[in-house]
Formats: sequence, structure tokens, C-alpha cells
Amino acid sequence: MHAVMLVACGDPLGGRRDWPLDSSPSLVVPATGLGTLPPMTDWATISSLATAGGTLVLAIATFASVRSGNRVARTAERSLLAGLRPLLASSRVQDLEQKVTFVDQHWVHTPGGGATAETTDEVIYLSMSLRNVGDGIAVLHGWVIHPEQMTGDRPHPPVSEFRRLTRDIYVPAGDVGFWQGTLRDPLEEQFTAVRKAIEDRTLLTVDLLYGDYEGGQRVISRFSLLPRQDGAWLAAPSRHWNVDRGDPR
Repeated sequence: MHAVMLVACGDPLGGRRDWPLDSSPSLVVPATGLGTLPPMTDWATISSLATAGGTLVLAIATFASVRSGNRVARTAERSLLAGLRPLLASSRVQDLEQKVTFVDQHWVHTPGGGATAETTDEVIYLSMSLRNVGDGIAVLHGWVIHPEQMTGDRPHPPVSEFRRLTRDIYVPAGDVGFWQGTLRDPLEEQFTAVRKAIEDRTLLTVDLLYGDYEGGQRVISRFSLLPRQDGAWLAAPSRHWNVDRGDPR
């Protein structure tokens, strides 16, 4: 006969139960969740979420940086173009007279703020004194003359209808220069109309096409040639149009 040692164990249901020392009671886990082990932390999922969040923040910062960089680049480009942009007006009356020669060795003297219009049976010689009030060098491309008054509200002709100059004429920024043109076909209808306007001393209109020294930022400027009582002609600008970019009005 031997003694049996009993071990008192707490009953999960609130009672008391004695178990033999050498027995192996099973742990009873009630359905109510009493005694449930805490869940394990999923560090792999947390790490993935943290990486995704960091990537999103980096993408947003990169997008903002790119937008800011593009804006700065556009501002710099506009500043550069503004520094190259010419704008022609008539010169001042106090500006010096300019001596202008034509290919056939015909010479005219163009006064400050003025123009010349001379006719022969075969040639019409035209010239005008200009001042570049823009920041860039002006390169003249072509011209159109109208034997009448053309106000600023009347549109300019298409660029394809401008008469191309036979040589490049440059007008430096902040300085004076000139424009010259000729009509050499007496059978041309415009030759007859312009010659009559000059002889009758009526108003003429000249549209000039020009741009910067790189060939861009083209502008069409309209000038009126007004006859004076002393036989000379006065030049006055009336309208400017941008060809390669939007008009300011």
C-alpha cells in the first residue's frame, strides 16, 4: 500500500479539483477566450506597408520637384526670348539722316522720323527710317505696300504675300536703321497704283515682316507714310502683330 499525493488545481469553471501527482491533466481552454494567447506581430506585412508608404512619399516629392523644375525652365526660356525680341517703330525726328543706296546705285537721304518715295518710268524707290525699341537685333524679312490708308483694325496680308528683301537688313537694339524696297515692273498693277498715290501725294501704308537674328519671334509692324507740305514723307507706326506667338490683345 502506498500513499498517493494529490495536487490541487483550480477549475477553470470556478471550482476546485484534485489531480493525482503522477497524472497528466490537459489544459482546458474555455470557449469564452479566457486564457487565449496574444496574436503574433506580422513584421513582414508592416515592413511592406512602410516601404510602400516611403515610395509614395518619394514619388510625390519627385513629381513636385519636376513640376517646379519645368516652371523654372519655362520662366528662364521666356526671359531669354524676351532678351532676343525686337520691336520696330519709326525713328525720332532728331535722329540723324541716313544715306540709303539701292542695287542700281540710286541714292536717297532718309531723314529721322521720315521716309522717301521716288518714282521713275521704270522703278519706284521707297525707304523709311526705323528705330528698334526692343531688346534684340531685328532682321528684316519682307514687306507689303498698300497705295491707301490701312488702319490698325484691318488685318495684315498672309506672310506668303510679303515681298522678300534681296539682302538682309539689320536694325540693332536701341538704335536706328532703315528699310528699303523697290517696285521694278511697270506692268504690275500695284506699280501703277503706288506710283499714282505718290504723284498725287496721298497716304501710303507699309507692312514690315521681321524677326530676331535666329529667325524666330517674327512680327509684322504697320507704318503709315504721310505726305508733308514740304514734299517729304513722315513715317508713323500704327499696329504690331505677333506671327509666331499669341497677340497681346
